[in-house]
Amino acid sequence: MSSRRTSPRALARETVRRLRAVADPVKADGVQRYFKHTVRAYGVAAPEIRALAGELYDSVKGTWTAADAIALCDVLFAARELESKAVGSLILCRFKKDLPPTFPAKVEAWLTADLLDNWASVDGLCPEAMGAFLAAHPESLATVRRWALSPSRWVKRASAVSFIKLARREEFLDAIYGVAASLFPVEDDLVRKATGWLLREAGKRDPKRLEAFLLARGPAVPRTALRYAIERFPEPRRKELLAATRGR
Repeated sequence: MSSRRTSPRALARETVRRLRAVADPVKADGVQRYFKHTVRAYGVAAPEIRALAGELYDSVKGTWTAADAIALCDVLFAARELESKAVGSLILCRFKKDLPPTFPAKVEAWLTADLLDNWASVDGLCPEAMGAFLAAHPESLATVRRWALSPSRWVKRASAVSFIKLARREEFLDAIYGVAASLFPVEDDLVRKATGWLLREAGKRDPKRLEAFLLARGPAVPRTALRYAIERFPEPRRKELLAATRGR
């Protein structure tokens, strides 16, 4: 590659060109079965996506900043295909140690505008990038907790999955349980699954605290979230918790 600096828009064009070159319509049709709403895809396998993202990152490493990676995502997230969004997220995550203080507002803007309009795209960005940001900027915890109250289902899901990689750290458990409690009233299957996933991860750090949290809220815990949350408990205890909470 040339040593001349590549612009974010130029790298976005190269990303799309490379993805189109290996597109597989049959695989693209198969992607749909993982989603309950219509998505678009090139049909490129995950290992190929990761390899492409790594190659493109190497081409700008040393000349780009986190701001450039964010600008790249502005372009790639606007594309409809899942793989374009995935490449953008993978490259941005390489800059996770240098994300600016305005990063949560940028993520919320992407989500609110439905630029990450499926669970895979939200989950591809938020656990890694937002998780790293929150670890470095705990003063932003309250901002992400407020996402649970957003009218956007994607912002709501992000409020949960942004904490996934922080769930085994004691200092984040108060925020995690606060987010979960705020999400319990949300009647959205994708949000409930994310809530349960988050609670399951928190339970790995402190299973007794998870049990106490679920029992204290009883029927307020959506059944979907509950089943995800207690997956790692022994079967007899799972049955006891299901009976004791009698969730929706």
